[in-house]
Amino acid sequence: MKVTVVGAGNVGATCADVLAYREIANEVVLVDIKEGFAEGKALDIWQKSPINLYDTRTVGVTNDYTRTANSDVVVITSGLPRKPGMTRDDLISTNAGIVRSVTENIIKHSPEAIIIVVSNPLDVMTYAAHLTSKLPRTKVMGMAGILDTARYRAFLAEELNVSPKDIQAVLMGGHGDTMVPLPRYTTVGGIPVTELIDPTKLDAIVDRTKNGGGELVKLMGTSAWYAPGSAAAQMVEAIVRDQKRVFPVCIKLEGEYGITGTYLGVPVILGKNGVEKVIELQLNEEEMALLKASEKAVREVMDVLDNMPATA
Repeated sequence: MKVTVVGAGNVGATCADVLAYREIANEVVLVDIKEGFAEGKALDIWQKSPINLYDTRTVGVTNDYTRTANSDVVVITSGLPRKPGMTRDDLISTNAGIVRSVTENIIKHSPEAIIIVVSNPLDVMTYAAHLTSKLPRTKVMGMAGILDTARYRAFLAEELNVSPKDIQAVLMGGHGDTMVPLPRYTTVGGIPVTELIDPTKLDAIVDRTKNGGGELVKLMGTSAWYAPGSAAAQMVEAIVRDQKRVFPVCIKLEGEYGITGTYLGVPVILGKNGVEKVIELQLNEEEMALLKASEKAVREVMDVLDNMPATA
């Protein structure tokens, strides 16, 4: 098995490190546009293999996509963070151009690869990669739900003073403040979370989850990387090992939840073929209203991309 990670920044390097440490693939190729950057990160990861006892080879290259040929899974983390003075449209235009270019290069050398997008704005970058790759929707997905769910579960574990291992949860919708946490589907060791926590505290945790990325930026002055990189690696593992894991991932909806053509986070079964099944939950009226509001917000951002010049 061969996995390529495009973008050797903090998120990409963390993803590559987790993939290597857990021996999820025989080879991990790290790609970056900065001369020597991916090579250095990959070499550093390989040099700790005797310490952490793993065999996965990590290789770094500068913009050489021939080295990524025949990858089974490709993780795209490339893109710029939003900088002061940069509008949302500027960010979409810049990162869509990067994601399109990366996707074209990946498909040229690995036409059968499954693509996982981590670049932001997540939902619309998944859209850009899907349009460019022309692959079935089951083979192009975005990583957001696992990260958001992990934050939600971590906050709950802290509040309840229990192990995060025992908390299961589902989140849906767009990545950001329109995400839709579903307390009704959240359990602690099989016990509904609503039986264990005050509604006011639960609402506060939901709000903290929605703003989880912003909280970290405020603390560190930059985006998170340990949890996002690990979340992407978990998706790769589910695919490479055909685990049939149930995860929330961003995918193009084709009628599910009464939504067509929008890229939203929904629970799916993830295996060797990518998204093997989209799971449709029986949402109540309030939950469906929140999902529709999230769809509207994502659709607006997709429209921004649609209305940009083809050269953007």
